[in-house]
Amino acid sequence: MMQWVVRFFAACLFLQAAICSAAAGDYQLGAGDVVRIAVYGQNDLTTEARVSEAGGVIFPLVGDVAVMGLSAKEAGQRIADALRRGGFVKQPEVSVLVTQYRSKQVSILGNVNKPGRYPLETASTLTDLLAMAGGAAPQAADDIVLIQRRDGKLYRREIDTLALLQQGDRALDVAMGNGDVIYVPRAAVFYIYGEVQRPGSYRLERKMSVAQALSLGGGITPRGTEGRIVVKRRDGKGVLQTTSISVDDAIQADDVLQIKERVF
Repeated sequence: MMQWVVRFFAACLFLQAAICSAAAGDYQLGAGDVVRIAVYGQNDLTTEARVSEAGGVIFPLVGDVAVMGLSAKEAGQRIADALRRGGFVKQPEVSVLVTQYRSKQVSILGNVNKPGRYPLETASTLTDLLAMAGGAAPQAADDIVLIQRRDGKLYRREIDTLALLQQGDRALDVAMGNGDVIYVPRAAVFYIYGEVQRPGSYRLERKMSVAQALSLGGGITPRGTEGRIVVKRRDGKGVLQTTSISVDDAIQADDVLQIKERVF
């Protein structure tokens, strides 16, 4: 599963620049964004400005121009209108380019290759943001936790990456908003020791059996036997219980398997 996920996110990274460029016109300016403003044929008016908390940018000749909530194209049109109304430029052609996205950000935490805060440069989805973070790390779990605030309410949602990526459930590729948090937890593990070739801890896959766990551990040594396997597992009250288990039984998170020597 994880190799498939890595390949998927590699493809996302390859396509990301083209996708962002195509959708950049949808981005709405906000406080903290930095823009470069240029007027065709008027090089002396070229300006780099930061959108203020009040939502405006200071531009030569016209002063403060409100741009919050506008696209770059709309902001250019508004500045052009101000230049025209003031009689400064007869037929201004104004271009606005966002050079730093600062007003809308998403936090990506946990087991990704590049955790941190990332700007929402476009109408981004969950997979877009995960691609920006370099994809899931090898030890990442299959379920991703989203924390989102909508209409003043905080929502927590778990996304099944198997359903999203392998089964193609695009409804799970949710749109991300300012202040959202993506958390990628570490995958559950189990432990195996005793008469096994490679004792240690291993990633727990879904519906994994004891036989599959033994295979990951390299199989039983000549001194061991499938008939003498015990599992140490905590019950619902947190009490550690030790019971016998067969190779067809399912493994649970944090199980400790012991393969004992055969009795001659």
